[in-house]
Amino acid sequence: MRALTFDRTRETWEGSTGMVMEQLSEPVLDEKTNGSDRSKVILRVLYSGFCGSDRGIWSRKSFGDMIDDSLDEDGGNKRIFGHEMLAEIVAVGSRVTPKYGYKPGDIVSTESHIVCGTCFQCRRGEFHVCARDKIIGISVDGCFAEYAKLPAKALWPTDINKIRPEVASIQEPFGNAVHACQVTDLRGKTVAIMGTGAIGLFAILVAKGMGAAKVIGVEPNLHHRTLATRLGCDHVLTPRRAPKHEPHIHDPDIREAIIDLTEGVGADVSLEMAGFNDSVNNAIQSTRRGGKVVLFGVRNGPAVLEDAHRVVMNGLSLHGVVGRQLFGTWEVTKALLEQSDNGIQQAIWDVMLNKGEAVYDTQDWQRDAFEDVLGKHPKAILKWADPQY
Repeated sequence: MRALTFDRTRETWEGSTGMVMEQLSEPVLDEKTNGSDRSKVILRVLYSGFCGSDRGIWSRKSFGDMIDDSLDEDGGNKRIFGHEMLAEIVAVGSRVTPKYGYKPGDIVSTESHIVCGTCFQCRRGEFHVCARDKIIGISVDGCFAEYAKLPAKALWPTDINKIRPEVASIQEPFGNAVHACQVTDLRGKTVAIMGTGAIGLFAILVAKGMGAAKVIGVEPNLHHRTLATRLGCDHVLTPRRAPKHEPHIHDPDIREAIIDLTEGVGADVSLEMAGFNDSVNNAIQSTRRGGKVVLFGVRNGPAVLEDAHRVVMNGLSLHGVVGRQLFGTWEVTKALLEQSDNGIQQAIWDVMLNKGEAVYDTQDWQRDAFEDVLGKHPKAILKWADPQY
């Protein structure tokens, strides 16, 4: 089978970029050798989404230590990337159908975090913050391949008669935006979204779908500002970058603009989706007294909270969001995407995927051509096979 990989016997992490397409043996179920295969499935991958974290892997800016440590733990040298997908089940372990109901021919997506089920958080039902989770495509082999082997407990059934296959392959990142918007009731609220990358763009659609009265985007990239407007953002503001010697400083013009757009009050809810230190402080400064700041964006290294006094005296709530709640977020994701009259699924296809221009057929794999797709679109999709209706 074809697969996109990193192999530390072939290249060093620091001295390479991108992913290598190579031929590998297809995964198999072998219950006699590995008892855990009884609860696993073999999947024929149809489409897989290229995530922001995959972009970080491509450029070698993210996850190098996690990948290296996981390879040490496994006693291997090669990792297949990818964690967003739509796939057809082609084989199941002996426990899969009686326990999970899956059978060959079923179409599924997958939760990217494989949880342990036994840590303190898992025992409390807080699976999204499992202490010993493994991430598909980083800690274990993923779905940038024609076939993949995954535990059945991570799968999510998907009806491609109701959700377009290309859109169905990116339910996982769409679910990130759903989780962020689930922190508080958005009905009738003004929502500021700091950063309209792929997840921020999804968040515009989700916030509107959940009843937000007004959505204000804050985004430095002109192309992404245009996409935000097309997706229904009521106002899109352009921030200035903080000075290099003070990278944490908020943009007073952004705060003033959001105050003006909310009749002197401020945003009810601010979603920080970029992770830059100045963006975090923009969110805090632009949120009304008693409002909520949802922190989703991630950047490594220390950060400065510009005005802790404001957080306390204005009664702000800061809420960190990671991944998706298993599987409550997936239920909401399904409802939002399957409900055709809200226009969300069509907007993802028309605007974010540019009516298929962001879908790259891996049969024609060329690194430079795929990099061109990455540069043009906020979200890229890899096509591996056609669904068999």
